[in-house]
Amino acid sequence: MKRMTWALAFALPVVALAQPMAKEPGARDTERMARAEQRQRLRQVLELADTLELDSAQALKMDETLRRFEDRRRPLREQVRDSARILHQASRGDSAALSQVDAAAQKAFDARAQIAALDRELYQALAKDLSPQKRAKLAMVMARSEGAKGMKAKGPKEPRGD
Repeated sequence: MKRMTWALAFALPVVALAQPMAKEPGARDTERMARAEQRQRLRQVLELADTLELDSAQALKMDETLRRFEDRRRPLREQVRDSARILHQASRGDSAALSQVDAAAQKAFDARAQIAALDRELYQALAKDLSPQKRAKLAMVMARSEGAKGMKAKGPKEPRGD
């Protein structure tokens, strides 16, 4: 199991590095976000592979499933981030943002509800071929990782401006 985990640890980042580098001015942030997303998914796959005692083929299949769901989750996270930025600006008294508070709050709540629905769908997709014991472990890992994401989001950092 450890050998498979190490093989994945080295193989998956190589795939990410093989992607072409972006050249536009705003591409650096997009590139940085994509790398961070790749690292997060790799950590998640490694943790799931270790916890669920998956072989390499199962871990790669799980990585592909996670990637598909991340592609669907990304625009929703961006919507939450954009709404949070507007709300933050309004909380600091920005007159242009004050008129957008209700709409931004509603967009954030709607996007978070869609993310929660995606998380349920992801659990079902990942759990479909697992034993009840492994499904329980999967649910625990997903709940822990979501809690960790929530803690990061609640940290002292303020949203970045463009």
